Amino acid sequence: MINKTVRPTAAELEILQVLWRYKSATVRFVHDKINQKKNVGYTTTLKIMQNMAAKRMVRREQNGRSHVYIPLLKKEETQGMLLDKFLDTAFGGSASTLVMQVLGNHRTSGEELDQIKKLIQKLEEKK
Repeated sequence: MINKTVRPTAAELEILQVLWRYKSATVRFVHDKINQKKNVGYTTTLKIMQNMAAKRMVRREQNGRSHVYIPLLKKEETQGMLLDKFLDTAFGGSASTLVMQVLGNHRTSGEELDQIKKLIQKLEEKK
């Protein structure tokens, strides 16, 4: 049974990002990817991934002498759940305040703006 109510920590999300991108990976692979951005001990990565397996966020399979981890949490569902919580706690449930903050504080490419415009048009058509 997959746990859909668990909220991943920041460290667990970093691991999930790697697993979502590569579909499955060993601890060594995940550790190496994370260490491209910041220095984390191998045993720390291992322990977090073992805990994630216990929480049913990932599944561990034996592959020869290695263990391969596979994400059980779906990327879109997890992002949506975390965003809903963040929206409620940080922005009082106001999606427009969140969007204005994001667009005002970060560089947005022309392609991203075009995608946002298309989404807005699509939402307006549904009204």
